[in-house]
Amino acid sequence: MRGSILAVVAAVCASLLSGCGVLGEPSVVVNVGYQSKTINTVNAGTLMRDRGEFEKALARVAAAHGVKYRVVWQDFASGAPLTAQMMASHVDIGSMGDYPLLVNGSKTRRYSDAQTSFIAVTGYNLRGSLNQVIVPTGSTVTSLADLVGRRVSTSLGSAGDGMLAAALQRARIDPGQVHLVNQDPAVGASAIEGKQVDAMAQFVPWPQLLVFRKQGELLYDGGDNDVPTFHGVVARDDFTHRHPEVITAFLQAMSATTDYIVAHPLQAALRVSALTRIEPEVVYLYNGPNGLVSFDMTIKTQLVAALGKIKPFLVRKRSVSPGFDISAFVDESYLQAEIGPDYQRRRADTVNPDRLTGFDDRCGLPVDDPAQASELWPAGATHTEVAATPTCLLRRIAATQSVRAAYVPDTVTGTRLFADHAVWLVDTSAPTTQRYKPFDTPGAAAAYRAQHPQTVPVTYRTALSQSRSPS
Repeated sequence: MRGSILAVVAAVCASLLSGCGVLGEPSVVVNVGYQSKTINTVNAGTLMRDRGEFEKALARVAAAHGVKYRVVWQDFASGAPLTAQMMASHVDIGSMGDYPLLVNGSKTRRYSDAQTSFIAVTGYNLRGSLNQVIVPTGSTVTSLADLVGRRVSTSLGSAGDGMLAAALQRARIDPGQVHLVNQDPAVGASAIEGKQVDAMAQFVPWPQLLVFRKQGELLYDGGDNDVPTFHGVVARDDFTHRHPEVITAFLQAMSATTDYIVAHPLQAALRVSALTRIEPEVVYLYNGPNGLVSFDMTIKTQLVAALGKIKPFLVRKRSVSPGFDISAFVDESYLQAEIGPDYQRRRADTVNPDRLTGFDDRCGLPVDDPAQASELWPAGATHTEVAATPTCLLRRIAATQSVRAAYVPDTVTGTRLFADHAVWLVDTSAPTTQRYKPFDTPGAAAAYRAQHPQTVPVTYRTALSQSRSPS
């Protein structure tokens, strides 16, 4: 009889969010949803989980409160299924992109026990360059206008979808003239490789992953829309009200993981690569110093304003209610309590905390300008080398036997690029350390050349060869 009772108790405990623990000891199950392939959420998911930071923080809480905590991690391909599980109360804390965040907040508002709040940012890009449009390598598509009547893979309702719609409107192209194919990013990547679609509009890291693999070429940078993009963390209000100590512990774990990424970007990239099978060179492009992602937990004014800009698109898609109150969705209270009096200053600071610095011994210049600072990752090396300018980087590459990856900022926008996939111009009238100008797309290079007719197109290989002689 006693065995039967214990079996029933065990079954009941297993089915409850707040269980019974061993021999009646209080316990809490915390369900965390994350997206392992979305590498600018690793400080709230993949890397946090791998380092055990949340479990460590909960252990400290458990010791103080006499409660046992158990974390259940759930990996999702995108924000939509994660939101569905939050609505079903199967996920308590989740991380996702800005468009899915807004959808999450609106859809969960319909149910009192599923309502969520936006409590922290994982990473952001103020220009919006985390979303891009890629075409297959060798494609004849050279502009957004060429997409009219063609098939474009995207995840409907995602940041990539919204970015494309905004880009088409800016180009005065009716979005209805482009045939959208609703696909998860991995499926879209395969479709690009097989040339089953004419383009793909997606979010980090898929565009540059295809570029690095030489399966795609960048057609359009979402940063040209000039709308910030970011990923963040949402939590179910019902759960946070019952277990505020868990949210505090989660933010402490996020902070510790974020600090690790900033302090050890190369090691973090290598580990994220091992966990996700995304090439470390791609992870480092986004998550390294001067990378496309600024890791900062604070909910900046510009990011909340961006939610207001993307809301009309999602309302037209019938994914967000017209009356959804964004300001009521944002809850900075837990983050403010965790960071303390320094919160307002940190929220106002938009400088990437992970910056390229040092001294370029090849050009004899300090590395202190994010708009020029470049970086080389030699093959077989456990470190990277800095260069003051893209021209100085070319000289360094030319003198290096084997290169794993090289990174340069776009001449106009500062967007971080793979040097060997950039579009290059040369200006022989410029100072010797400033002659070679990289751009993210042919269109960007052409626009610059129109304003600087003394510049001339040059291939990457030619630029490397010519850079050997600084005269």
